[in-house]
Amino acid sequence: MRRIAALLLALAATAVAAQQPVTITVDLDKPIAPWRPITAWFGYDESNYTTAPHGRELLHELHDAYPVPVYIRAHHLLTSGNGTPELKWSSTNIYTLDANGHPVYNFKILDQIFDAYRDAGVRPMVEFGFMPEALASGPAPYQTHYPKTLDGSVQSPPKDYAAWGELCRVFTAHMVARYGRAATATWYWEVWNEPNIPYWHGTEADYNKLYDYAVAGVRAALPEARVGGPATTSPRDPKALEFLDAFLHHVANNKSLANNQPIPLDFISFHVKGSPKVVEGHVQMGLDKELTDADKGFALIASYPQFRALPIILSEADPEGCAACSARENPSNNYRNGPLYPVYTAATLKALLDLEARHQVNLLGMLTWAFEFEGKDYFQGFRTLATNGIDKPVLNVFRMAGRMSGQRVAAVSTAQVPLDTLLNSGVRQSPDIDALATIDQHSAAILLWNYQDDDLPTPTFPVTLHINGLPANLRHVRLQHLRIDDTHSNAYTAWKSMGSPQQPTPAQIDALKQAGQLQSLTLPTTTAIKDGALTLSLTLPHQATSLILLTW
Repeated sequence: MRRIAALLLALAATAVAAQQPVTITVDLDKPIAPWRPITAWFGYDESNYTTAPHGRELLHELHDAYPVPVYIRAHHLLTSGNGTPELKWSSTNIYTLDANGHPVYNFKILDQIFDAYRDAGVRPMVEFGFMPEALASGPAPYQTHYPKTLDGSVQSPPKDYAAWGELCRVFTAHMVARYGRAATATWYWEVWNEPNIPYWHGTEADYNKLYDYAVAGVRAALPEARVGGPATTSPRDPKALEFLDAFLHHVANNKSLANNQPIPLDFISFHVKGSPKVVEGHVQMGLDKELTDADKGFALIASYPQFRALPIILSEADPEGCAACSARENPSNNYRNGPLYPVYTAATLKALLDLEARHQVNLLGMLTWAFEFEGKDYFQGFRTLATNGIDKPVLNVFRMAGRMSGQRVAAVSTAQVPLDTLLNSGVRQSPDIDALATIDQHSAAILLWNYQDDDLPTPTFPVTLHINGLPANLRHVRLQHLRIDDTHSNAYTAWKSMGSPQQPTPAQIDALKQAGQLQSLTLPTTTAIKDGALTLSLTLPHQATSLILLTW
């Protein structure tokens, strides 16, 4: 009964709004800032999935989604083991000791991983983690299995910080020798992951020492390397914010504990996460939580004049915190299969850019912590971009973002939710129907969405889209309308319509692969314009994301 009541209330709340068409105005001649493709960043726990068949395939798809370099971050690049992945676990066995206690470096598995990146045309964001067993200072066991993967000594400080720094130097030197100095100088080198929680079994001071020795080792092998950290968790947690602040204070005011030189810092990383939950039988997203994380972190960085212009990489930016927790464990995670995940991502993208502008900081990347899990059930509800080689709807919002270029321009909507409301309470009353737009030399792109935190049915909204500022002498444009919704660019709906097969036939797999691609709502057309302006009438259904492309 409560779910039925919630449905009725949601329909009633939006019905009045639906009587009034939404008007969105895009002014292509009003630039805001150069467009930066901050979504071209991805990551995952299980680095060994990189070389799995579907992992290699997905890397190529990510490369093809963007005209700019795509960056990949993965855990467990330094972890000891035989290279067999588990949930939230992988290994490369890079570092062991011989009978005399001397280091032995083995790059066989790492070379396979980084060769896959090279072959796909993507670039690594190297994360130095976690501690090799021969260096780990913590007590046994070294590895603990999911869901208690943070209990092992793999997360402990090194027995010997000088040996840790030398490991980082040898790692970097090997990468420079194998892939070239020019290539590795374009990578990003990050020290550890979430050291303010049990991913690190040391203190904040221990982490600072870990950082100093790591970046000293990297810079010894590659002086121009882009180094940074600390990859802390959500700054809305005061303790996480305090850890980030202490790290920045250390870099700003101290000399390196490794070599007594100034401490290098070329970018700052931290994580932002939402918090979905099941409310009265339906999923309710937590967009406000993720945006508050960014708001707090940006404000802190802006308070350091010497760091304000540094690139910020949100090296995990997601609707919640556990990619390996399936919808079977957490029913709220079923949002990951359908159109709610991509529309949430679209709304987050604009809000993060607006927060960047508000704090006058330099946001380089919002890294989506999602990849694929080899050999799991179809649409099991992991936070992934694809399932058994079938692209999920969320991958298509990144394909949309990859079509945007040039300059970001002004776009306003009569139904947009103000930034302060997004921060304070998310999207809980009426939907956020909004747009993000860019213009390039001979093209324009307008991303539109109909987002609400509550996964409840809402009416289809009529939208009048005014596009101003096209070249004055232009008479026609080529128009294409791409769409993600319940029936477009949505392999999940297609899979359910087949009866949710866990052993689909070859013909069904082909159909699902096709359904997983980014699809046009209508056929491309040539459209007349007058006086540099164009008005379009369209509709935005429940959880729909659209991309309007104009070329001339």
